[in-house]
Amino acid sequence: MNIRSMQRLAVVVVGCAALIIGTRGIVAGDNDQGDNRFHPGNLVVSRSVYVGNPTTVTVGDALPPGCVAQTVNIPLIAGGTTPVNVTCSTAIADGTYPAVFNNDTTDGSFGVTSPIFLDQMTPHGELMNSIAIDPTQLVTSFSSKSELALNLSDDRQSITFLGYRGGAGFVTGPNQIDVSNSNTPGVVDASNPVVSQYYRAVAEVDQNGHVQITENNAYSGNNGRAAIKAGSLYYLTGNDNNGGLSKKQLPLTTTGVNLTTSTGVELVFPGQAPTVPPNIDMIGDFEVTSLGYQADKAGKDNNFRGLTVFNNTLYVTKGSGGNGINTVYKVGTAGMLPTPANAPGGDLKKVPISILPGFPTSLASNTTPPLPRFPFGIWFANATTLYVADEGDGTIANAATDTESGLQKWIFDGTTWHLAYTLQNGLQLGVAYDVRHRRDEPPYPSPATDGLRNLTGRVNRDGTVTIWAITSTVSASGDQGADPNRLVVITDRLAATTLPPDESFETLRTARYGEVLRGVSFTPGTGLDHNELHQ
Repeated sequence: MNIRSMQRLAVVVVGCAALIIGTRGIVAGDNDQGDNRFHPGNLVVSRSVYVGNPTTVTVGDALPPGCVAQTVNIPLIAGGTTPVNVTCSTAIADGTYPAVFNNDTTDGSFGVTSPIFLDQMTPHGELMNSIAIDPTQLVTSFSSKSELALNLSDDRQSITFLGYRGGAGFVTGPNQIDVSNSNTPGVVDASNPVVSQYYRAVAEVDQNGHVQITENNAYSGNNGRAAIKAGSLYYLTGNDNNGGLSKKQLPLTTTGVNLTTSTGVELVFPGQAPTVPPNIDMIGDFEVTSLGYQADKAGKDNNFRGLTVFNNTLYVTKGSGGNGINTVYKVGTAGMLPTPANAPGGDLKKVPISILPGFPTSLASNTTPPLPRFPFGIWFANATTLYVADEGDGTIANAATDTESGLQKWIFDGTTWHLAYTLQNGLQLGVAYDVRHRRDEPPYPSPATDGLRNLTGRVNRDGTVTIWAITSTVSASGDQGADPNRLVVITDRLAATTLPPDESFETLRTARYGEVLRGVSFTPGTGLDHNELHQ
């Protein structure tokens, strides 16, 4: 297999101008011309590799880096202030993988930035080439399992994902610590123990492998998860502020410190310069009080991670955290993507966010049945069939017996959605597998599949659907988001309403030691009627 380096372009929006910056893409494949293009009908899988070493973190280091233990007074929206204690911790492990992620037990913000790769694969799992995103321009946070979702744009000409780009003098590159919980430039929460500042930037990649990076201040204090382009807009999902504050307490809420996760959905205009931070708009605001529950942290109620657009309608999922409701939501009115022009009274915050009828409405904090589920990626086969990836609860003891983790098939009867069945056969839930590929690699706390995260699919001409998905894991690792996981595929009868006994997942790829798989999408240029979609 030949390895080639090629010059690539990344367009980074700075001020009012688009600055052209040279980046490098590494192509791995059998094409002697170093073809770095995406070919219609193939898959793209996002991947990251841990590149730290023992000195990346030293036992006894202050975590997060630069943290100062102190009490800060946070202004309240209603007036006055509230004291908040900022606490720091120390590293209990050095930078050696995978033990480095045991630092997560003392530092809840712990993560290490790592490079991003986009691997082009055939639908049958053959690796065609791999594009490396220049890590001086954009990185991800290794162990942040909800990052690097890939989504094909509504015109099917590009894919989008979110990453981190340094601001205010902070370095964009591998081996930066706790970046996923950093503030964003201009939107700083004084109660956040992570003092660094990084944009949550949208990367858009076209069929020729050209990358455009758009900086924005979404998700200050926590991680951005997914982005999808529809028309000239990016719709994003992500998480709430790092601290334990409610969005009702922070005066910056209306300008972005909790903005993205008080709704989890934001708008960024591609190619336009930021006006003033956070250069994003909040869409809607779901609160559990709308269903008669007692109010909790409203920002965490909107801790969204999966998203898709189907029939010009935006859908998102919530499947983690102890607040809110883990379920599937519709954002706005069916058939009309929310924009400033069509929002009620011109106010995007008034766009309704509602749970799809029939999907769970119990609190994520429930300890008695019905217990919460863990939806992640979603894919519509048609208007009445929705496939939902369920991640599982992350508990080793439950992985082999959980009947709802895996791929859920929901069917709409015209009024209500019903869970038809859950596809699990072939996933080997709870069965440990080996990820050591070289003899010189140390033993790894062998992971086992717990469920599924991101996914994509196609409808075939024979009345079946084929779905590709990224697995979630359980292991004895300090942070299961650092576990090498898998890409799997299954074909399901679209018309089936009861579990077909002969359908089974096939593993197309297992991540190597120190490597994780995150998102999966069809390649840019893959049309709905493209021949390869029906083979």
